Amino acid sequence: MNKGTLVWLLFLVLTLTLLAGCGSSFSPNSSEPPTPASLSANNLNLIFVVSEDLAYQASGDVNPSTANLTNQGLQRSLLMATFLQQQVLGTQNVTGIYALEPMTHLQTAGKYPDIVALETIQQFAMLNQTTASYQGSGPVTANSYPIFASYSLEAALPDDVAPPPPGFICAACQGLDFRDQDGDNEVLVSGIVKANAPGFYVFSAPWETVSAVMANLKQLKGYNLTLPAIYISPNFIYAISIAPSGSASLVTYDSHLTPPSTYPVLPPPPLVSTACNTPQTQAFFSRAVTGGQDGAVIPAGTNTNETVYFIRHAEAHPRSWWDDGNYIGAGQWRALDLPNALRDKIQPTQVYSIDPAVGNPGEEGSVASSYVRPSLTVEPYAIANNLPLNLAASVPVFSQNPPGQPLSTFASAFFFNGGAFSNQTILVGWEHDHIPPTVNALLTSYHGNGQLAPNKWPDDDYDTIWTVTLDAVGNVMVNNGMCEGINSATLPATPPQF
Repeated sequence: MNKGTLVWLLFLVLTLTLLAGCGSSFSPNSSEPPTPASLSANNLNLIFVVSEDLAYQASGDVNPSTANLTNQGLQRSLLMATFLQQQVLGTQNVTGIYALEPMTHLQTAGKYPDIVALETIQQFAMLNQTTASYQGSGPVTANSYPIFASYSLEAALPDDVAPPPPGFICAACQGLDFRDQDGDNEVLVSGIVKANAPGFYVFSAPWETVSAVMANLKQLKGYNLTLPAIYISPNFIYAISIAPSGSASLVTYDSHLTPPSTYPVLPPPPLVSTACNTPQTQAFFSRAVTGGQDGAVIPAGTNTNETVYFIRHAEAHPRSWWDDGNYIGAGQWRALDLPNALRDKIQPTQVYSIDPAVGNPGEEGSVASSYVRPSLTVEPYAIANNLPLNLAASVPVFSQNPPGQPLSTFASAFFFNGGAFSNQTILVGWEHDHIPPTVNALLTSYHGNGQLAPNKWPDDDYDTIWTVTLDAVGNVMVNNGMCEGINSATLPATPPQF
């Protein structure tokens, strides 16, 4: 072997060795820095996940007509959850999750609420756990975590939002206000810093809100931080990590996600389809009230040519008393499979739900939280079908049955009177105890034959659909002959992994 050949062989071996590296995911010539280490649980970590809106987004992630996520945008949020939980938190449990109050940020000519921030952080919430106990029983832990998205005070309510009933103002459940009314975002974040409890506090909001919160916090606390000057992409996560000494540093993570543009395919196991009227569902019923028959009179202002499909939020209670305002891991399977379950069954033109900013101050067996689960149940359906998600924010949901008013009128009047929903087909994600009163308030308004729907929705039924139809003159029919076809017993306790 001559000298030239030997030199060439040595060069080749050295080159291959360098290319092989030491297990690094980055090549030696990569211009991208390595992903920072996970944050320390000994620090107080403020973690900002940038949700997308019409002003700041990645191409193809937001539908310009609905201001809602596209399939691609949903895929990004599911993938981001894994990165956030593993790379940023180092698989440790979150300490608190705060999201945008949707009604504080209305977009497009339709004034659609910004539900994207909640959807952006929901999969991550499912990767954490909440524990609650009741009446001395052993603690119960579920794959779920409460998300705070409530208004700090009644004075902070946006226009057209119903005041919460007495006892349902939940200052401890405060989310982020796009308007930053009276500096309430800074009050929230600086309060967390002042409490000085180490852990992981995750915030999900649009760039406008995230950048302002970080800048104002830097100014308020005098932190020596070089903050991002411009929006880069939704793949970036910013963390202000505050050491026990009080010094703060900015840690920037880039998830490098390239999500597909198709609706997410759930991983195994496959969900088992089930027939309606199984033991997990209700006995069938059908009611009809026709004007002019049995003394029935069609109420003035009743909508016409309208169909409403009422569904319950996804699985939320590993025990009947357990509640954190969110659904649990099993519920994420149902919510993400809802577009598949309802395909060829219904064709709504609108999707509605309860304002997730409704607060639950918490009591024994429940955690102080915002009532996010109904809206997050129907949000994947809205995304898959290119529909906005509207909120019935003017309906005081938990005031539907005040003393002396045994039947709900608020939600009934909202959905079935006034003409706004005439000639429309609506999917409504609601609270199960309030679906029967809402429907029976409609039937009672006809002063007809007294045939009401059942007044109780079984606590273990997450699958049944109640259909309300108003014909061309306002005659009403109600039945529960349809279901989603997802058997709760087949759903894993842990959420799907992406």
